[in-house]
Amino acid sequence: MIKENTEIGKDYKHVSYLWDEAKAAELEGDEVALLVYRSNLLGADLRLTNYGGGNTSCKLTSKDPLTGNEVEVMWIKGSGGDLGSMKRSGLAALYVNRLRSLTNVYRGIEHEDEMVELFNHCIYDLASKAPSIDTPLHGFLPFKHIDHLHPDAAIAIAAAKDGKKITQELFNGTIGWVEWQRPGFDLGLKLKQCLDENPGIRGIMLGSHGLFTWGDTAYESYLNTLEVIERCAQYLEDNYGKKAPVFGGAKIESLPGDERLAKAAILAPVLRGFCSSEAAKRSASGVGGMVGHFTDDDRILQFINSNDLERLAPLGTSCPDHFLRTKISPLVLDLAKEEELTNIAALKEKLTPQFEAYRQMYAEYYNTCKHPNSPAMRDPNPVVILYPGIGMFTFAKDKQTARVAAEFYINAINVMKGAEAVSEYTSLPRQEAFNIEYWLLEEAKLQRMPKPKALSGRVALITGSAGGIGKAIAKKFAEEGACVVINDINEERLQGALEEFQKQFGKDTASAAALNVTDAGSTEKAFAQAALAFGGVDIVINNAGISISKPIAEHTVEDWDKLYDILVKGQFIVTKAGVEVMRRQGFGGDVINIVSKNSIVAGPNNVGYGSAKAAQAHITRLLAAELGPDKIRVNTVNPDAVIVDSNIWAGGWAEGRAKAYGVTVDELPAYYAKRTLLNEVILPDDIANACFVFAGGLMNKSTGNILNVDGGVAMGFVR
Repeated sequence: MIKENTEIGKDYKHVSYLWDEAKAAELEGDEVALLVYRSNLLGADLRLTNYGGGNTSCKLTSKDPLTGNEVEVMWIKGSGGDLGSMKRSGLAALYVNRLRSLTNVYRGIEHEDEMVELFNHCIYDLASKAPSIDTPLHGFLPFKHIDHLHPDAAIAIAAAKDGKKITQELFNGTIGWVEWQRPGFDLGLKLKQCLDENPGIRGIMLGSHGLFTWGDTAYESYLNTLEVIERCAQYLEDNYGKKAPVFGGAKIESLPGDERLAKAAILAPVLRGFCSSEAAKRSASGVGGMVGHFTDDDRILQFINSNDLERLAPLGTSCPDHFLRTKISPLVLDLAKEEELTNIAALKEKLTPQFEAYRQMYAEYYNTCKHPNSPAMRDPNPVVILYPGIGMFTFAKDKQTARVAAEFYINAINVMKGAEAVSEYTSLPRQEAFNIEYWLLEEAKLQRMPKPKALSGRVALITGSAGGIGKAIAKKFAEEGACVVINDINEERLQGALEEFQKQFGKDTASAAALNVTDAGSTEKAFAQAALAFGGVDIVINNAGISISKPIAEHTVEDWDKLYDILVKGQFIVTKAGVEVMRRQGFGGDVINIVSKNSIVAGPNNVGYGSAKAAQAHITRLLAAELGPDKIRVNTVNPDAVIVDSNIWAGGWAEGRAKAYGVTVDELPAYYAKRTLLNEVILPDDIANACFVFAGGLMNKSTGNILNVDGGVAMGFVR
């Protein structure tokens, strides 16, 4: 019988009790649905398990579709899934008797990897997800419902030098212990052996790895899991600071928050450049560098400011899930928190030997531990970079991976903190860590991943991107794998655009920054925000603009100043700030200026707008000549008559152009289309495609060019 929810919830201090009796009642009778429900609840609390980590299962009786006989089937989280977001389609379903019969052909731990392919012969539901390496860990245990999680509190005990003794004493022998072993078929047999030798236990602690708990029903398993983790967490809390200050006490103090962020924004592009040294070699194929993430979470600061940082950081992590995301160990920067970061050349000179030492360490680790059949050494740059007094940077192939790496390292810090409080922290031995990182099964999984998109690893800041042409460009770039910094002077429109992007592309694709292109301070803040969100910027697209069409007699000085401020001065300010960031990174980039056919073609009632557009076009040529040595390409896209969904038609421009051409506003679209060679209407998506042509990797040796997107206006031909 399910206890009253609120009363149970009061019993927990360190975990979240999320079980909804009414919701569970709706799912009663569908054990698979209850498994998904339970999994989502467990995955929703990062104190219980990390993103993508852990797995859950249930066993039930089903009818064999071939024989009609009742058979036992195990449903378990499939390979590569995440408990918090998992759906029924993310489960694998296997015949339990077939899975267990694989012991008849098992040839020993040296050959256990070959068992993974045999899991396919055990599949019950042919439409289900591929089984994961942890499948036998659940299959050889008899319980109907099983949770395998990576709670920080439990791993802290599992990674402690006296972890086995602590587990036995804390749970009075009701939690078993299995020493560290790489997940796989053999570990499944070890779990069964532990249970056989300790009948009646409620769970098993895996040394350095995680926790197994179970129950006869989905709810009982959920409750058992919470209770075990709660007890572990309370035990740690009772011991924090008892034998010594946490992490040996503070060695330094953090800078104030605003100063931390300011320094991180300056430093992030420099670090991104170092961490992208391998990825940048592939830039000719259109693949960008690493994408960054910064956090100055209090848990990070407590660790990186401590006396024990120097001792603990090189040890690396214990849980294999943590290790795979964070690499063998972090790079701790030898930079004082008060260090002056404005001299970028001097800063790079100081950081270069630190990165070289890290790469050498990683190469020695690889060469010492490799096997004859090991995959080639991967990128030797760090994933996690710690800056005492400031915070933590993480760099990976995309924003989500970088963010998750940060979350995992916080998990690792929690584990070290707990283990040190009750005993002494122990990490995975280097050889065991290597055997996980360069496991042939892991390599095969990496090889099966889809190829990166054309703009993967690249960060684009598009001015005026909360609507119209800018928004179309931002969407195109996001679709092609880029991280985009959306900005606009209208904060309400900006927020709406950000919500739209995050709904369509996920929370890791887009960031938003209010930006007035005529204000250098506003622009610098936007680029600083881009550096904190993604590590820097590779692509700057100057799209923000206005349009004023008047005869010279009616054209005011105020009109003229406004046009030149936004179009010319704005392009100058934004480009200047963007180039500074690209130079800090040191691996080139793209500046694309959205100009106009009017920069080339003379027309009536257009002296201010047309001349400002001509200035924009010539700035492109001048900067292409100047920035070539930096591998920064500067190109122009010339649109014309983009009427649909374009902000340019607001503010009287449509009326002005209609008057100039002697037609009505309603007749303008047809008028513009008919005067083109292709007789086509130009859309914002057409301009977005043109920008992608320049930035997508196929024109990396092209700079100072103009691409007309006007349906063919002969007077606009450059040559």
